[in-house]
Amino acid sequence: MRKMFLMAAASLLALASAVHAEPGYPAKPIRLIVPFAPGGSTDVLARLLAEALRPELGQPVIVENKAGAGGNIGGDFVAKAPPDGYTLLIAAAGPTVINPSLYARMPYDPAKDLRPVTLLIQEPNLMAINPKIPAKTVPEFIAYAKSRPTEVSFGSPGNGSPAHLAGEWFNQLTGTTMVHVPYKGTGPALNDLLAGQIAMMIDNMPALWPHVQSGKLRALAVSTDKRATAAPDVPTVVESGVKGFAFGAWKGLMVPAATPPDIVERLHAAATKVLAKPDFRKRLIDLGAEPVGNTPAQFAAVIKTETASWAALVKSTGTKLD
Repeated sequence: MRKMFLMAAASLLALASAVHAEPGYPAKPIRLIVPFAPGGSTDVLARLLAEALRPELGQPVIVENKAGAGGNIGGDFVAKAPPDGYTLLIAAAGPTVINPSLYARMPYDPAKDLRPVTLLIQEPNLMAINPKIPAKTVPEFIAYAKSRPTEVSFGSPGNGSPAHLAGEWFNQLTGTTMVHVPYKGTGPALNDLLAGQIAMMIDNMPALWPHVQSGKLRALAVSTDKRATAAPDVPTVVESGVKGFAFGAWKGLMVPAATPPDIVERLHAAATKVLAKPDFRKRLIDLGAEPVGNTPAQFAAVIKTETASWAALVKSTGTKLD
């Protein structure tokens, strides 16, 4: 009986090893989940990446937007998907490092249910206003907002989004009382900013920068501690006199936590190869993003640091969501 048990155990281990190896991966199209609505920088990156990954993986990479609950719907979908490498997540701060501190209840645990593959990009957030507003610098905009304490509004892709928290933080540091207007995604918020229905947004640069270049928006500053490569003439918020207001944005590639290491390695190799290509890098840099392409362990370290930083900001603004 003992011998039979050992033989059976060995057979199961061999079977598990065979499933783990998956030498034919990928053998069918791959789904790339964007946890936000179309039109934002996460969506833009996903579509560029999907196009570039196809020749590297030999299979179509299909972008699917699963928006809602600050990214939790898309994040939960990937966290609970089969860990076979066919469902990937374009991860951003919201559903990965902010929402655990923001929401009273989470449908998944990003730290336990998702596995890092690589950090794709880092990007500044751009503070942009409708050009009808007579302000060309951050101090001028602060003075304008203070002179109209209940009239000036800022938009965001939704309650609890980084853009929402950034606006509230800006209010705290400057003494302004801008009114927050939440939207269902960057696209609708951006449309109202272009139309002058809201005054300002602080959001990922790739979504806003093309409209600054066309003259439809005015850039006041970037949120990072140094100027953006794509916009060297645009000062930082700190340079503009708001001490302590410095943070960036990022996007990464993640998979369900139980995804086999060999599949993670295959995806990592394909993604980092794409990120190293000069033409792809140039497309990202022109949009205001900085390509990265680090290891899963390095990306995990970024997530850990970012989780602590955003938890402190959520606490300081007093923002909580059900």
